[in-house]
Amino acid sequence: MSDPQKLQHVTLDEVDQKLLGLLSKNSRRTNQSLSEALGLAPSTCLARLKALKESGVIKRFTVEVAPEAMGLPLQALVSVRLRPGARHLMNAFGNELRDLPEIKQFFVLGGADDFLIHITAKNTEHIRQFVLDHLSSNPAVAGTQTNLVFEHGHGSAFGL
Repeated sequence: MSDPQKLQHVTLDEVDQKLLGLLSKNSRRTNQSLSEALGLAPSTCLARLKALKESGVIKRFTVEVAPEAMGLPLQALVSVRLRPGARHLMNAFGNELRDLPEIKQFFVLGGADDFLIHITAKNTEHIRQFVLDHLSSNPAVAGTQTNLVFEHGHGSAFGL
């Protein structure tokens, strides 16, 4: 997890923003190709990349696996509301979610819902069973709403 205090003192210039934009599109780019795209010396580019990692701006490098390749062609978004008396359990509930293999990602929200969970599944019965076993049966959960995902895309956070 990033240290919010540390991030408050980070200032991203135009070159840093372009570097992050390039990496967000393809985190496997070589330092040489990044430095060429930015018009920087490779050593300068590498130093900037290292500083972005050490400051917590870059949290991690990941691989995104096609859920279909894993036999999980269906995706759903499940909104979860915790009971008013169970708000103190939000951290514990979030930690439980981290260990469930169906979960692609989840968000802790402000507003009517407390969590938005992005899951992958074999079929609708798999989704139903997931909700029953891991959400509805949890005494902290007041209610859920499930929406099927027909298409999933990514935006460019840096507008590049």
